[in-house]
Amino acid sequence: MALPAVADSLRIATYNTELARRGPGLLLRDITGGEDTQINAVITVLIHARPDIVALQGFDYDLTGAALAAFAKALEARGLHYPHQFALRPNTGMATGLDMDGDGRLGGQRDAQGFGAFSGQGGMAILSRYPVARDDVRDFSGLLWTDLPDATLPRTDAGPFPSAEAQAAQRLSTTGHWVVPIDVPDTGRITLLTYHATPPVFDGPEDRNGLRNADETRFWQLYLDGAFGPVVTDRLVLLGDANLDPDAGDGHRHVMRALLDDPRLTDPAPTSAGAAAGGDATDTADWDDPTPGNLRADYVLPSSDWTVTDSGVLWPLSADPLAETVATASRHRLVWVDLAR
Repeated sequence: MALPAVADSLRIATYNTELARRGPGLLLRDITGGEDTQINAVITVLIHARPDIVALQGFDYDLTGAALAAFAKALEARGLHYPHQFALRPNTGMATGLDMDGDGRLGGQRDAQGFGAFSGQGGMAILSRYPVARDDVRDFSGLLWTDLPDATLPRTDAGPFPSAEAQAAQRLSTTGHWVVPIDVPDTGRITLLTYHATPPVFDGPEDRNGLRNADETRFWQLYLDGAFGPVVTDRLVLLGDANLDPDAGDGHRHVMRALLDDPRLTDPAPTSAGAAAGGDATDTADWDDPTPGNLRADYVLPSSDWTVTDSGVLWPLSADPLAETVATASRHRLVWVDLAR
C-alpha cells in the first residue's frame, strides 16, 4: 500500500499511537530498548506515511521530553527526520485531591483532571520538519469547564455532579487544547489547533464524559469565533482525536456535525480500503464489534483557504503486507491530508 507523493504540498497527519504505559519512565525504557513490538509498529506506520508534521496522541509526557526525543531519534534511524519536537504537560493524571467521578473515593485515575494513572500518561506531542514558534503557542488546557461559554455541565436531581466543589476545579480539557504555530518555508506560518477529547462513555446517567467530550469539541468553534482572544483566520489546521463520530456511536454527534459543517473549515473526509471493507470508508478507529464498532474518531480539518490535494487514512486491506503492522501499532489509524496554497 503506497501513499501518493505530491510535489509542493504539505502533508499533515494525526495519529493516536496508544503508546501510554502503566508508569512514568516506562515509555522511554521501551523506546530505547528497541525491541518493543508496538513501538516498532508505530514507527513503521509513520515511516510509511511520512508526514511533514504529525500530531500524536496517547504518548506519555515527561518533563524533559526524553521519551519524545528518543522516539524522534528512532524515527531518524529509519530515515524520517523530525528535528522539531513539541509537547506540553497534559491534564491526564494531574491530581486534584477531589472526588471527580462521584464514586465516593479519592485518588483514583478518574479523579485526575483527565483520566490517568500518573501525571502525563497518554499525553499529546507534535513532531515537525519545521520550527515550532514556541513563544507564540497558546495553551488552553487550564481553562475551567465552568468558564466555557454555555458550558453543559453534568447534573443530577441532587445538583451539580459530582459536586459543586469538583465542578469549580474541573478543567475542560481531558488532555489539552493547544494552538501551535509552525513556520514552513515557502508557505509561511501555519497554525495547528490540536486536542484529544475524552471518550463519551464510561460514565452514568449524568453523562459527565459525554457532555465533556461535546464541549471539548465545541471549544474550537468558540475559539474561531474569537471567544478567547485574537484569532489567526488563515493557514489553520484543526486536528486530533475527537473520540466522536458525526453519525454513529455514543456521544453528542450533532456537535461533530456542526464542526464539520463550519464554513471556516474543510472536511476532506479521508477514506481507506480497510475501513470500507468493514463498513464506513471514513472510519479511523478499529474497535470491538459490535459495540462500539469501527468509528470515525480522528480528524485533520484544514481551514477553507487551503487547497486539499489528497487525503487518506492509513488502513490497508487485510491481505496487504502492512495490515498486521498497522493493527499491532494502535486501534486508531493515522489520518493524513496533503495541503497546498
